[in-house]
Amino acid sequence: MEAREIIKVENLTKVFNRSLVAVDHVSFSVYEGEIFGFLGPNGAGKTTTINMLTTVLRPTEGTALVLGYEVTTQPEEVRRNVGVVPQEYTADEDLTGWENLMLCADLYGVPRKLAAERAEELLRLVELKGSEHRKVETYSGGMRRRLEFACGLINRPKILFLDEPTLGLDVQTRVAIWDYIRRLRKDHGTTIFLTTHYLEEADALCDRIAIIDRGKIVAMGKPSELKEGLGGDIVTLVLEGDADASALIREIEPVSEVWREDGTYWVKTKEGRVALPKIIEALGKRGFVVRKASLLEPSLNEVYMSYTGKSMRETEGGEEARRLRRVLRMARR
Repeated sequence: MEAREIIKVENLTKVFNRSLVAVDHVSFSVYEGEIFGFLGPNGAGKTTTINMLTTVLRPTEGTALVLGYEVTTQPEEVRRNVGVVPQEYTADEDLTGWENLMLCADLYGVPRKLAAERAEELLRLVELKGSEHRKVETYSGGMRRRLEFACGLINRPKILFLDEPTLGLDVQTRVAIWDYIRRLRKDHGTTIFLTTHYLEEADALCDRIAIIDRGKIVAMGKPSELKEGLGGDIVTLVLEGDADASALIREIEPVSEVWREDGTYWVKTKEGRVALPKIIEALGKRGFVVRKASLLEPSLNEVYMSYTGKSMRETEGGEEARRLRRVLRMARR
């Protein structure tokens, strides 16, 4: 039995101030029960897409159906059936964890008795039982993020939107959040739409990934398919000096593509073990000195580089750092 399309997007577009194209005619489907990831750097259009799908922003063009409801003409039905965990902390610091949960339940129209039952269940799920009557201002960053999860789940959503859910968290807390996400899908069948710029997060969690760059989807598929689609291995090289050896490397069999980034050469080849010694020998004959060489299996960073011409690390800039600092200030670990 084929999985049901639970989100269907066609040519979705958002233009700000009649000139800034934040999301550029993206089309994709999300299937019931899957974890679907939007992978891309800050400014790629990830949050704008979520905001359109959750009816916060009105699309400039295109259509989006969420659980069969059109986001522009049936926004109330969409909101009733989805949960959202934004990347910024939204819980009221002056309230307790329990009071924040009850406030979210009121906003969703969940009756108080039912809300209290769900809150007890959610507090156990996110391991905040025993801390629910403390003010949120006393919570650590990890506790705050877990509370945001509970608030996003209080209405028992069929779809949960997670916008950079582990931004600013330490590795241990990030792994714990990954476990919560997996449990939500396994235990409750929740469909999850996840945005991230963490390559390892997308690889570890997502059934399928859409790579988005400058508002456009440039690749989509299972992580394994995207990596296999590179068609071979990746050789990395660091050479002495500033002279560009790209043209020379490109001529060597069986090299297929070469990128140069910050002094490192990324070489795509079908047979890495065959190509690497040939490359080193050819460079030596031309007077190039190889300081470092390695052979890598394709990763999502190489996939991203293949489609965009740059690595994910290169795309992370000042605004991302400023956003991270804001989140860390709120976390107060």
